[in-house]
Amino acid sequence: MGNELRALYEQVIIDHGRKPRNFGALEGANREAEGFNPLCGDRIRLTLHVDDGDRIDGARFTGSGCTICTASASMMTATVQGRTRAEVETMFKGFHDLVTGKGGDADADPALGKLAVFGGVREFPIRVKCATLPWHTLNAALENRSDPVTTE
Repeated sequence: MGNELRALYEQVIIDHGRKPRNFGALEGANREAEGFNPLCGDRIRLTLHVDDGDRIDGARFTGSGCTICTASASMMTATVQGRTRAEVETMFKGFHDLVTGKGGDADADPALGKLAVFGGVREFPIRVKCATLPWHTLNAALENRSDPVTTE
């Protein structure tokens, strides 16, 4: 990844970290989950509204976390709205492979769209948990699990 592209990606993450989208409680939510990253101190609560067809038609989050966790939650909630559970599960696998380096080239999966900005996280293994916490919390919400998700 070139330096100019990396700088652009960093700016997108910083922007979403400072001004997160979809921050706040979701009125009428029918699914929720909490996540905690004890290593970094990230805590998020994700609220969703999933329709009868298993499509997410609302996603919001609250909590506090580092810039990477907050940006990941912000971009994730924007990306999953309007998607089915099956689509979201596929996206989670692609995102996880991207940030862990299992997916190869960060630009290889166009299905991730703007989420590709997190490809650089793989260079900082300690931050992988920060980026994936919102996604693990999303899976817990979709499964209606009441136990908090932890990255440990």
